[in-house]
Amino acid sequence: MKFAIVFAALLAAALAAPVDDPKNAQILRYESDNIGTDGYNFAFETSDGTSRQEQAQLKNVGTENEALAVRGTISWVAADGQQYTLNFVADENGFQPEGAHLPRA
Repeated sequence: MKFAIVFAALLAAALAAPVDDPKNAQILRYESDNIGTDGYNFAFETSDGTSRQEQAQLKNVGTENEALAVRGTISWVAADGQQYTLNFVADENGFQPEGAHLPRA
């Protein structure tokens, strides 16, 4: 549950970053592969520099330690014009974010 709250807050912050007029951003790429209860893969990229990709896999299937392990990356261009990237893992050990600031080309 903590993962969902933290993740939603980070995603909202990433998508709320004002760059030009994000209302006019176009979806450049969208991929989704929901393989049921065993996991999923999805990715998207928009014209305002926002992108996200995420993969999930069910670990320890059928045991009391069964857990969904999620790995992903979110990138966006912030109001300061810089690109930021958040890599994360969310699994039985909790939400583990790692961020980076990348100079924009």
